[in-house]
Amino acid sequence: MPHYFSEDNHTLKSNPQAIAFRAYETDFTCTTDHGVFAKGGLDRGTAVLLKYLDVPDAARNVLDLGCGWGAIGIVLGKVFDLAVDMTDVNPRALELTRANLAANDVTADVFQSDGYERINKQYDLIVTNPPIRIGKQRLYELLDGAGDHLTEDGSLVFVINKKHGADSALKHVKTVYESVEILGRQKGFQVIKCKKHLTT
Repeated sequence: MPHYFSEDNHTLKSNPQAIAFRAYETDFTCTTDHGVFAKGGLDRGTAVLLKYLDVPDAARNVLDLGCGWGAIGIVLGKVFDLAVDMTDVNPRALELTRANLAANDVTADVFQSDGYERINKQYDLIVTNPPIRIGKQRLYELLDGAGDHLTEDGSLVFVINKKHGADSALKHVKTVYESVEILGRQKGFQVIKCKKHLTT
């Protein structure tokens, strides 16, 4: 739905609902609402991403890009004790994220950003379940742009479904990053890790 990726969704009907999920043997309770992705609970793609995500011991900070109601950043902050930044273009998603952080006793810096528009630092890890409906060109811009915001040994990790172009996305990022690997596959989803932009 287009309103997932809109900066102007404050007029949408609101019907908050509590959902629960488990990751890394830890229970989480969050609130979702109309106008955000996966309002019914943790979506399959994010669940697969969290299952196969490789968090290096040396990682100190993470960007949850397109955070939605906050599942990825909340889990990474709670389980791995990382310094977390969480961004989205959707104001309602950011409101929910702030509430869900508090509910799960996690702290993070939450702010509105369209892609990397307001990102001005580097991260050891950038994680995203990218919004496929923005189109291939915009999707690839998000994947490519991560390299400009990674530390020297930092990684981008993203999840994408085969039916939504996982194979072509994998082929594309191999032309952009020096190191690309598939961390895991499940239910049509692939979790892909990228490191270091190719030098031109």
